[in-house]
Amino acid sequence: MSTPELMFIDEVSVLTRKPVATLRWWRATGQGPRSSSLGRRVVYRREDVEAWIESQLEETAR
Repeated sequence: MSTPELMFIDEVSVLTRKPVATLRWWRATGQGPRSSSLGRRVVYRREDVEAWIESQLEETAR
């Protein structure tokens, strides 16, 4: 099993073009890409972020 590529919130912000504050709000309200805590840092698996982006694109294409 390979180790997933982890991203920090600032990297997800750049990829999604959403402010860090928005990502924090989404995390607090259970929205946005799935995230976890690793120690004191919030991390995202790249595959989860990419899947979330794809789901958003599919949802808006309907």
